[in-house]
Amino acid sequence: MLYIVATPIGNLDEITLRAVEVLKSVDLIAAEDTRHTALLLNKYGIETRTVAYHKFNERKSVDTLVEFLKSGKSVAVVSDAGMPTVSDPGHILIDAAIENGIEFTVVSGACAAINALVLSGLSTRSFAVLGFLPERNIDRRRYVEPYKNLPCTLVFYSSVHDIKKDLAFFYEVFGARKASVCREMTKMFETVTRGVLGDMPDIVEKGEFAVVIEGASDSASELNALTVEEHIRHYTDGGLDEKEAVKRVASDRRVQKNEIYKVAVEMKNRRGNDNA
Repeated sequence: MLYIVATPIGNLDEITLRAVEVLKSVDLIAAEDTRHTALLLNKYGIETRTVAYHKFNERKSVDTLVEFLKSGKSVAVVSDAGMPTVSDPGHILIDAAIENGIEFTVVSGACAAINALVLSGLSTRSFAVLGFLPERNIDRRRYVEPYKNLPCTLVFYSSVHDIKKDLAFFYEVFGARKASVCREMTKMFETVTRGVLGDMPDIVEKGEFAVVIEGASDSASELNALTVEEHIRHYTDGGLDEKEAVKRVASDRRVQKNEIYKVAVEMKNRRGNDNA
């Protein structure tokens, strides 16, 4: 049996009785960082052998772990914190288990995205967990574009080295949406900073972060699928003057009004040239 075991995201007391029992009973623990996991194992007197299983050796390790499982042994997969496979290693091994007819199950527990979602105070009705952004800006834009106009709450992870850059990027893409930044969750210095992208309060740059961003409004989602020019015409054709139309489009798209105003001016100039 393969066990996907959730571990604490900060406070080591936040582990289930079943997780401790499983970690004691399996033949092997595949850990993202064996030194980090050792702190948890030592606290609960778990002496099970551990091996490294992280993003840099995941593909190479899979065959060995599959053969170990096929021999009748049991393996528990843990990440440094939270639920394996959620922005952490584990999915490749699950794919291999399914392909080889190996049973696997999940041992429930903490997930940073869920904690951050609830702490944010934003809608929990529907949400998407998008994890860490890609490194290159062009890849970041391609990554978030499909989610830009969705009405669901968005959850991202960010490191201490990237948080300022990530928040600036989020504002650039999503505009002035409500957001929260959670850090050190479940620990003594847990902090939740709520505000609006582009005008967030100062954030202590320590620890790991989860950024939760308000989804697009239902009514704006359909309009935001239009080009900016089509969006402006939607309002002007409906009887609004240009100034009010620009204001509405900027609000729908959650961007600065001057960005929309530039497009409106270009439209007006083209009309003037066509009439000349």
